[in-house]
Amino acid sequence: MGQAAPGKETIVERTLIRDIRTKAGEVAKVQGFVENFRDGKSMAFIVVKDITGKLQITVEKEKCPELLDELAKITPDSVITVIGPVCENEYVKMGGIELLPTELIVESVADALPIVRKDIPATKKKQAVERSAIDQRLNYRWIDLRTDENQLLFKVQSCLINAMRQCLLNKDFIEIHTPKLIGAASESGADVFEVEYFGRKAYLAQSPQFYKQMAMASGFERIFEVAPVFRAEKSFTSKHTTEFTGFDLEMSYIDSYRDVMQTEAEILTYALGVVKEKFGEQIKEAFGIEVIVPTMPFPVIKLDDLYNELEKEYGYIPAPEERGDLTTEAEKLSFDWVMKHYNHEFLFITDYSAEKRAFYHMRDDNGIPQGYDLIWRGVEITTGAQREHRYDRLKKQADEKGLGEDVKFYLEFFKYGCPPHGGFGLGVDRLTMLLLGLNIKEAMFLFRSPDRLNP
Repeated sequence: MGQAAPGKETIVERTLIRDIRTKAGEVAKVQGFVENFRDGKSMAFIVVKDITGKLQITVEKEKCPELLDELAKITPDSVITVIGPVCENEYVKMGGIELLPTELIVESVADALPIVRKDIPATKKKQAVERSAIDQRLNYRWIDLRTDENQLLFKVQSCLINAMRQCLLNKDFIEIHTPKLIGAASESGADVFEVEYFGRKAYLAQSPQFYKQMAMASGFERIFEVAPVFRAEKSFTSKHTTEFTGFDLEMSYIDSYRDVMQTEAEILTYALGVVKEKFGEQIKEAFGIEVIVPTMPFPVIKLDDLYNELEKEYGYIPAPEERGDLTTEAEKLSFDWVMKHYNHEFLFITDYSAEKRAFYHMRDDNGIPQGYDLIWRGVEITTGAQREHRYDRLKKQADEKGLGEDVKFYLEFFKYGCPPHGGFGLGVDRLTMLLLGLNIKEAMFLFRSPDRLNP
């Protein structure tokens, strides 16, 4: 039958498929996408899918002639509403339960899909169809996202973020939201998107760094933010993107950057534990990845010592001009090294050169920045540090990098008292990528790069 008149539907409230068993022996209403449709001479079988699960709809055509017109409209990925009794049936593979429709409404008819979302096994009669390339799937991302794997991905990501958030709330952190339109280029002064702002220049925030520190000068003491970050980098790698979701934290009254490292390790350990408990088995089945909850403490090594270790064990020697920073090759090798020596997936690396670190990183008496990078599975996920909170030293370090005038507004935060503090920033999408063994393009709702601005 077609669209029912207002108020004539048998059931008003929708039942989510995960709850359908509670309706056994009763009439229920389900709505979702058609994942599979087999239309036989006397029987039709529809697999309908919502965000919570899948359900078989069984149509006996002789008993339901009023449904045939709507049934004829159905194509894979059409959206349907189905109303009817829910019955237990041991022969139904999908949980031994099915719905026998008395009402069927095709809400939206889907055209033939322009992408292949899944691998189709070869048979004697049918050759295997290869999955569409990632860039083609990104062109139709809203269709690609309908797969079980992609929907699990974002459930996991949501769980991860909320667990990190809860961990911090339990530690008396406050969640804030800093502006993304800013009047001065943040941090390095490079790799920022310039925008026109009522006749003058503005920029999209490269990070919330300056405003996180302003919160410290405001006496907030412990804050975090989950928000978009913009990087105008012409990078075409498996881990870079021009817009991503950042998870940033700042905390006051620390004694050392190691306090920041400890806090980050606690957050990640807690969050991965929650993810493993809730989704560990599903992740293993869908992505073939074992979620490993790290042990505390995380291994720590100085950058120069790491290079010595990599030379000794792998013969890797960076170019002299690269030794003050972590090279991509060293980043990759560090995973094998830390697993071999510590049986651990995470590695803190400290003692970078001042030339390679931001001007606001505190330096010790030898000029060594008091900060770190955190590497997970051979990929950098975090840069953290104790910040320089003393105005004179901070201004001097900004001047050394030629940024004094550009960050004049930021320096004002430190003229009127500011506690010792530090923090870090990490990318939620990169975390998701590493957790599930994906490319960064697949780990984001919508990927952005120098050559992709749509959809």
